[in-house]
Amino acid sequence: MSLRLSTVILPHRRWHEGGGTAWTRAEQLGFHTAYTYDHLSWRTFRDGPWFGAIPTLTAAAAATERLRLGTLVTSPNFRHPVPLAKDLISLDDFSGGRITLGIGAGGNGFDATALGQEPWTPKERADRFAEFVPLLDRLLTEDSVSYEGDFYSAHEARNIPGCVQRPRLPFAVAATGPRGMRLAARHGQAWVTTGDPRLYETGTPEQSVEALRGQLERLGDACAALGRDPGGLDKVLLTGFTPDRGAPFASLDAFVDFAGRHQELGFTELVIHWPIPDSDFAMDEKVFDAIATETLAQLA
Repeated sequence: MSLRLSTVILPHRRWHEGGGTAWTRAEQLGFHTAYTYDHLSWRTFRDGPWFGAIPTLTAAAAATERLRLGTLVTSPNFRHPVPLAKDLISLDDFSGGRITLGIGAGGNGFDATALGQEPWTPKERADRFAEFVPLLDRLLTEDSVSYEGDFYSAHEARNIPGCVQRPRLPFAVAATGPRGMRLAARHGQAWVTTGDPRLYETGTPEQSVEALRGQLERLGDACAALGRDPGGLDKVLLTGFTPDRGAPFASLDAFVDFAGRHQELGFTELVIHWPIPDSDFAMDEKVFDAIATETLAQLA
């Protein structure tokens, strides 16, 4: 099974002060996709610069030619499907059909209360996500959509001419629970995981591999229930959140070993963070460049 290598570039630098350089460099290094986080602010970056995902991807689309671009991930925390669909159709057009929408249920970070609401419980997030994804699917594939749900409404929402990619741009659905897995199986062209968060602090790499194996099996079950071949769904691991932490990025050999183990599990795409000095994503840039350019050849 072939493997792709992608990167996620945090939108924390002004475009004309180096923020745009990473995107063009990602294309030069041969990454399959360059994603960015769709947050209003994020973790330790909360009190520093942080720019919007859609404008950032629009600028990246203008600065690149072949590189796929996407969010990892967009969530209902501060998004509504109707204006989001219009932005995504526009972005897909600007990029010439190079956009992937990573989409998830969201969490209890800063986005969860930025609009003045109380943070939703896990069940409330799952309920909203279960309505958000199918409505967004319709908005991106139908010229006119009317809908009245428990959380979202659309009244003759027009989305002409639709996406460049047909029938719409691909969804990469982040999910680990049964309801999210069903959404990935029904609506996704890819499934995204960061591993089992319960293992991050005290788990082992071996336990992480077994947890990921279990997630992949549950995804297969969700596909089987819908009569879908799970082989037609890409499996994406966003790295940096498993118990390995920074160990796979210490050297090219270490990453090739990490990549090989996860390729054997069935993952088709690994996403690594663009290096940020003095952060959790600090990395020797020479090692990063070697990982980007040599990993796939080493695994061939």
